[in-house]
Amino acid sequence: MPRMPAVDTSGVKGSGPGGRVEAVDIRSKLREIRGEVDEKAETAKPAALSAGVAAVILIVVVAFLLGRRRGQRKTTWVEIRRL
Repeated sequence: MPRMPAVDTSGVKGSGPGGRVEAVDIRSKLREIRGEVDEKAETAKPAALSAGVAAVILIVVVAFLLGRRRGQRKTTWVEIRRL
């Protein structure tokens, strides 16, 4: 097996003859990792959804306030009277 300088394979034991790592071992590890990722994603969804809703509400409020201010600033009443 080719050696990679950054990978320590001394602690890896496979289910094959002589402790070799087989495709079944890799698939089971990938399923395990995928399960952990899916669990974390499920727990993070409500927080992400809440943050997204809060951001949208904040953007709408800021746009409303800026538009309201701009409208007041540009409004000018000019009264002309004939004498």
